[in-house]
Amino acid sequence: QVQLVESGGGLVQAGDSLRLSCAASGGTFRNYAMGWFRQAPGKEREFVAAISKSGSSTYYRDSVKGRFTISRDNAKNTVDLVMNSLKPEDTAVYYCAATRVDLGLRSQYTYDYWGQGTQVTVSS
Repeated sequence: QVQLVESGGGLVQAGDSLRLSCAASGGTFRNYAMGWFRQAPGKEREFVAAISKSGSSTYYRDSVKGRFTISRDNAKNTVDLVMNSLKPEDTAVYYCAATRVDLGLRSQYTYDYWGQGTQVTVSS
């Protein structure tokens, strides 16, 4: 049983930065790989970034490589997503998710637990 709570979303201008945070509770955090997904209005949920249990491996969709950075702090039970050089197409509700495995992290179906989401809006 894991609970996830996202924070840090907001309304920013293109080119700005945001840091999203996800706080986990109710489980042994180091036993879960973590991912970030997003869903824009009228579109399907899509993979953004993921990080392995130890933090040694990270994964990104091509459109955010070089702009976004995922990290985790297993002592604080948190995972962050630092988003730089934001673009209007990054506008979406961002969700964090947790899974017990370190494989298939680009697929939403791998994940067992989900947060409520936080809105990121990037104006042009």
